[in-house]
Amino acid sequence: MRFRTKQVHAGVEPDPTTGAVLTPIHQSTTFAQPSVEEYMARGYSYSRSGNPTVRAFERKVAILEGGADAAAFATGMAATNAVMLAFLNAGDHVVFSDVVYGGTHRLATQVYSRFGVTYDFVDTSDAENVVRAIRDNTRLVFTETPANPTLKLTDIAAVSEVTAARGIPHAVDNTFLTPYYQRPFELGADLIIHSTTKYLDGHNATVGGAVVSRTPEHHEKVAFIQNATGTIMSPMVAWLTLQGAKTLSERLDRQSASAMEIALFLERHPLVAQVRYPGLESFPQHELARRQASGFGAMLWFEVEGGLEAGKKLMDSLRLWTLAENLGSVESLVTHPVTMTHAGIPREERLRIGILDGLVRLSVGLEDPADLIEDLAEALERI
Repeated sequence: MRFRTKQVHAGVEPDPTTGAVLTPIHQSTTFAQPSVEEYMARGYSYSRSGNPTVRAFERKVAILEGGADAAAFATGMAATNAVMLAFLNAGDHVVFSDVVYGGTHRLATQVYSRFGVTYDFVDTSDAENVVRAIRDNTRLVFTETPANPTLKLTDIAAVSEVTAARGIPHAVDNTFLTPYYQRPFELGADLIIHSTTKYLDGHNATVGGAVVSRTPEHHEKVAFIQNATGTIMSPMVAWLTLQGAKTLSERLDRQSASAMEIALFLERHPLVAQVRYPGLESFPQHELARRQASGFGAMLWFEVEGGLEAGKKLMDSLRLWTLAENLGSVESLVTHPVTMTHAGIPREERLRIGILDGLVRLSVGLEDPADLIEDLAEALERI
């Protein structure tokens, strides 16, 4: 099946009992067993260890990514944590992209560091930096591409070649581009992480996460952590995300087309100091974006003349763009990473990796792009 067909049908089928087209919400803690001897004959015993609705979503996201299997979690950060727990022990070392979601940075620097795990944040846009950062005790390489919020890209194939030669798992956060636009397994990655809260849901309705494994052996490690720690996705969240995933390609194509229009508008505006969107020819890694993915996504950022204060005034003046921390929804959102998503990263480090004080992050939704551009134009006039 092609992608648009898979996103509708993969992992689900009409309910065998009633014929219901939508997968039922199995909102149950436990499941009756036919007998002691036939324990688990139906495949389920207790919803922490497995739930039919959640399992349907896991099957769908695994098929969409082309992986062996998937495990669903309560949040995107729970998914990231599961990967780290599955592959790291005390005294191990992990290499991260220098630009990652603020929660990933916090997890490494303030949680795992307490248990003897060491780390380096390096510019993974150059695979040679990964080679230099790897130590004898490196057990995981974690990249995020496009990175949140600067959109810096990592050459997944180049980094995967480095990790494969050394037997180190390469985990890729694929939240921004989704399996519709970017296929990390086809580029050599071993694990794919999603905040399903974002594009897979697409409607600001849930928080959730998923880890897709390329091999059954890796999935077994992640699934063990899922069960042992209990950071599971709920049946209701799985059901809602199953419905959102069915329209992923249609939403993302429309949102990405609008993002290009908005990026071109901002690039021409005299009050905009700089704008970054992978689809622009001015984007520093535009050729890699064209080569590595089939679309440019719906995330962009810009900085206005006047820096931080001007940026704040612009964000406070917008009407259609909602000031909020999420992304990937049908509603267009504006975020100030320095005070919101990446506030926990020290300012000196933020500036070093390109998260500027005046950086304005846009998540483009499904509104008419002309209305979104008019709203931005009016806000820019108020600066």
